[in-house]
Amino acid sequence: MKTRIISACIMLPLLILVYLGGWFIWAAALIVAGLGIREFYKGFEATEVKPSYAIGYVSIVLLYCINIIAPYDQIFIMAWMTITVMASMIYGFKVNERKLEDMTSTLLGIMYVGFFSYHIVLIDRLGSPLIWLVFLTAFGTDIMAYFTGMAFGKHKLCPNLSPKKSIEGAVGGVLGSVLFCGIFAWFAMPDFLGICLIIGVFGSVVAQLGDLSASAFKRRMGIKDYGNLIPGHGGILDRFDSVLFTAPAVYYCYIFVMMINTADILR
Repeated sequence: MKTRIISACIMLPLLILVYLGGWFIWAAALIVAGLGIREFYKGFEATEVKPSYAIGYVSIVLLYCINIIAPYDQIFIMAWMTITVMASMIYGFKVNERKLEDMTSTLLGIMYVGFFSYHIVLIDRLGSPLIWLVFLTAFGTDIMAYFTGMAFGKHKLCPNLSPKKSIEGAVGGVLGSVLFCGIFAWFAMPDFLGICLIIGVFGSVVAQLGDLSASAFKRRMGIKDYGNLIPGHGGILDRFDSVLFTAPAVYYCYIFVMMINTADILR
């Protein structure tokens, strides 16, 4: 526990990049995506699956470059998805050397680590403090679930995936996320208090699903952690697995609510 707290304190200065936003958050998200997909592919290699690192790296770089070339043109995103799927399928042309899993793991890594992380850039582009909700829901849920589970945890949540997680901890994580998001909205986004509370609930549930999904992969891969970059936490994916799920959830939740509000105003 002491190591986890020390590591968390070391990572706190990284929040400065979130505050600065712009190119700083763009670069940080790109680095997380690059390191994350490497760890993800390494995990597959433990099961004798051989994803294409080259396709993964190139696809992620191209995706993040779209934000420079045409940040508001969704056609480029659709074209990127099409090319990425094609490249992953073409990778399997050498049927005597590669398995079906080699192709699917290549594509999965790009979408899971690369595309999901790109939503951090999309949220930052909205030009509001909304980006903070990603980390408040993800890390707030993790922290509160951990301490609530330690204090009150009796009923196992998913013993086959993560034996230490409890239902009480999961509930505490949701309540903590709502509390953090509510306090943040009260001071930073008072006009969006309701939306922030909704995001606090939805984002917390999704964050925990992201954590469990990462655990499911590690179970199948036969590894304890994705890496050892962060003492007490493992690799980049071990720390940001919930963020990868939360970022798209926050983005689309906000967009969806704003669309409903706009439709109501136009009536």
